[in-house]
Amino acid sequence: MAELRDSQLAFAGHLRNPDAVPPPGGIEPRRLKIYQDLIYNNIEGFISGGFPVLRSLYSAPAWHALVRQFIDDHRCHTPYFLEISQEFLRFLFERHQPGPEAPPFIAELAHYEWAELALSVAEEDLPPPAPGRDPLAAVPRLSPLAWVLAYQFPVHRIGADYRPAEPGDPVYLTVYRDREDEVQFMVLNAASARLLELARDNESGSGAQLLQQLAVELGMDPERVLGFGGTQLADFASRGVVILH
Repeated sequence: MAELRDSQLAFAGHLRNPDAVPPPGGIEPRRLKIYQDLIYNNIEGFISGGFPVLRSLYSAPAWHALVRQFIDDHRCHTPYFLEISQEFLRFLFERHQPGPEAPPFIAELAHYEWAELALSVAEEDLPPPAPGRDPLAAVPRLSPLAWVLAYQFPVHRIGADYRPAEPGDPVYLTVYRDREDEVQFMVLNAASARLLELARDNESGSGAQLLQQLAVELGMDPERVLGFGGTQLADFASRGVVILH
């Protein structure tokens, strides 16, 4: 059993890094190449599919070097292919050694793309809408298919033609899945992001009570906050970001 285990570990080590780790003896090179390509192409395919914007920012050699680093250095906590994207995200935050082509926003952009992917496959469903319900009298709660996110970089704008070199003011977003099962995002300001945080933790407070708390936190006139806050809650509810109970 010890000999078999050693052979399996040697084989796995070679598949993770064929250029640095020699294969165990007794395996035909042609068959070995099949395993090498199968492992790498499957993992690279899932990562490229899960992080298309990030992939577009790298040259082919730099991208494949990054994927190779992930395969070699990271120890996955799950055997499921569908969770490779989450493992790649953990790698970027915990073990990634940036190369010369790595943008400063790589981890934040990857998190944003992963959030879109995670929401697209989430099993929760939204309850039917409640038209006509007063958002100030109802109990607003954040949808289980909506996340409130904050970044240092404007990750929703990053692409081939826009690559910020330095972080700027905080960027607040909600990424959510609507009732047509389409993943959307919405740019927030600090006040609307805080309102969604209050709705996320809300158990029984009415919309008016949440907005009064927000007014206290912001040091603003409660009547003014109730005015624009009620409109904002109604908009969140129409999008499926907030559920009115």
